[in-house]
Amino acid sequence: MKDLLLITPPFTQLNTPYPATAYIKGFLNTKNISSFQMDLGIEVILKLFSKEGLEKIFSKEIDVHSSSENSQRIFTLRDEYVKTIDQVIAFLQGKTPTLARQICSMNFLPEASRFNQLDDMEFAFGNMGLQDKAKHLATLYLEDLSDYIIEHTDADFGFSRYAERLGKSANSFDELYAKISGDTTFIDGVTLKILHEKLEAVRPKLVCFSVPFPGNLYSAFRCAKLIKAHFPHIKTAMGGGFPNTELREVKDQRVFEFFDFITLDDGELPLELLYEYVFRANESGESEFKRTFLVENQEVIYKNNSKRPDYKQADIGTPDYTDLQLDQYISVIEIANPMHSLWSDGRWNKLTMAHGCYWGKCTFCDISLDYIKVYEPISAKILVDRMEELIKTTGENGFHFVDEAAPPALMREVALEILRRNLIVTWWTNIRFEKSFTKDLCFLLKLSGCVAVSGGLEVASDRLLNLIDKGISVEQVAKVTRNFTEAGIMIHAYLMYGYPTQTVQETVDSLEMVRQMFEMGILQSGFWHQFAMTAHSPVGLNPEEFGVTPLKQEILFANNDIDFTDKTGIDHGKFSFGLKKSLFNYMHGINFEIPLQEWFDFKIPRTSIDPDYIHDCLLEDEDFKFKGNAKVIFITKNVIAENRLKTKKKYNYPYTKITVHLKTNTVSIELDQEQAKWLVKMFQDHSSENQKKVTLQQLKLNFEENFENFELFWFSKPIQQLKDNGVILSL
Repeated sequence: MKDLLLITPPFTQLNTPYPATAYIKGFLNTKNISSFQMDLGIEVILKLFSKEGLEKIFSKEIDVHSSSENSQRIFTLRDEYVKTIDQVIAFLQGKTPTLARQICSMNFLPEASRFNQLDDMEFAFGNMGLQDKAKHLATLYLEDLSDYIIEHTDADFGFSRYAERLGKSANSFDELYAKISGDTTFIDGVTLKILHEKLEAVRPKLVCFSVPFPGNLYSAFRCAKLIKAHFPHIKTAMGGGFPNTELREVKDQRVFEFFDFITLDDGELPLELLYEYVFRANESGESEFKRTFLVENQEVIYKNNSKRPDYKQADIGTPDYTDLQLDQYISVIEIANPMHSLWSDGRWNKLTMAHGCYWGKCTFCDISLDYIKVYEPISAKILVDRMEELIKTTGENGFHFVDEAAPPALMREVALEILRRNLIVTWWTNIRFEKSFTKDLCFLLKLSGCVAVSGGLEVASDRLLNLIDKGISVEQVAKVTRNFTEAGIMIHAYLMYGYPTQTVQETVDSLEMVRQMFEMGILQSGFWHQFAMTAHSPVGLNPEEFGVTPLKQEILFANNDIDFTDKTGIDHGKFSFGLKKSLFNYMHGINFEIPLQEWFDFKIPRTSIDPDYIHDCLLEDEDFKFKGNAKVIFITKNVIAENRLKTKKKYNYPYTKITVHLKTNTVSIELDQEQAKWLVKMFQDHSSENQKKVTLQQLKLNFEENFENFELFWFSKPIQQLKDNGVILSL
């Protein structure tokens, strides 16, 4: 028996838990409040995609006249799907890696239409290992089954979303309410059976649903309806990303037939106060609430009467993944692209370096809401403490930092802290393409275990980047992505089209910029999305400033995406297919030579971008500027100094050979003996494991106590050789 049951409703990710309930459970632990958490999505998926689940799905005969040819093929091969499904799921869970050889034989899995793309992707298999290739084939197999389920069992099904359409821009609750009031679907039946059993086992007094996306909303309401019907004594609450952005103006009382409370923004304090309210209901005095909707006197009211401040990030505890079935998640690879697969392949512990966004200016972003507006970083020490704790409790050393934009200075400190503790971790995060990401910083991040970053290039047009107030230029993005790539860190770019006032020429030019960046090898992955105007962004709050006219409706339920008309009158949606098809090719390293016109079935203008624009952005002279405030790190202790003697024309020249053994190569330089002695001492005093930091100016003063002209020494060829190999980093 637990006080609280925390639920992520279907569906989010297949490969790793969505972290919200783990964050909340970690906080509740600090308050000695007992809780149980479950990812209802993965449990439903595993029931559906099992021998028993497929037998039920295939038990209904299909009408061959109204069914697609693809469905007819899958139904005909149903025995093969039923026979193989449990083995495929076990393989994707990492339990039977030897099955990869059978899967890759191309004579084990039944194949339907999803496998038609294999001919187009055969080139990619040469760059994929046996396990990755098998995961990709198994993913296509599951997607074939998903297509069948959508056509014959439940049209709303999706691996990472369910009935998403009902939650998107649902200004009225009518359609969703009608769906909830109607008959349950096959997938509803599976979901509610699992939930009913869990409620009887846990016996909570309060059930809290974390609803991050529109694709979780319908299932959350379905589950809440079951609780109200069969467990009326249990209180229900909703929080998470969807209500935080969409339900800030909810007025429809029918919503509260299912949920007693809806909380907004950071959930720790609101949930603690709900706990006190539910468990101390008989105590006198006015109850305190924090950012909570509820019904009183048959009216929806918003209560925020607590004067207690929200908890600092340092005080909310370490996320706790206890109760979640971590060994049951399945890794899938939808696209044969190493960077793109990070979202779906592998189990990642989720952490946040900083709450909110340190930039907080982008005009398309919800910068008026707390999850962006309230910026609060965590100290590197606390963060790495949490990493070590999670490694012990989950057995996983992979981390995805889910920041809006991880701060470069904090990333540097986290990397140094990881190196000081000799931790072996693999991590990735989201960033802004700041000029602070120098070659040296990128190399340091790589040494600490960073394998990838994602960031918003948005519209690759300097005019529109200025309008977005992105604070970057295309040239800057090119240089930063080059720095990451040269350090061995993969990059994913979020790309946007259809921003207010964007012209057709700018869309074509943006595509050309992206093409050149992929061709230069400085981008590895990307995703185009069409601009959406949200109610809490600067564009949504002041649309007339951006040349758009909102089409407003009465808000009784959800309010985030706003329909609008753009004064340009351009139908940006028609570019969607061509942009995505070209990007798919570029991500696989092919067809850069194809004219942009070939990706579209309508006339587009020629690009105005010089074909060598990105190439020329990356041409730069060596930078010999002296930056006195730069922090200098001597990255290795494997330094051997040998005093030697060089004889030339009867003269003896003493010198020191310094050899640095790196993991993959050896670097040797020759220096004056006294200068070499000084340098070796710097290696000892200012290594990456040393807490003491030294600036370049401090090094200069120290050096010039015994020698002259530090700049001549610092920019000499031998020292430059150490810098080029990442032995000395200036951050």
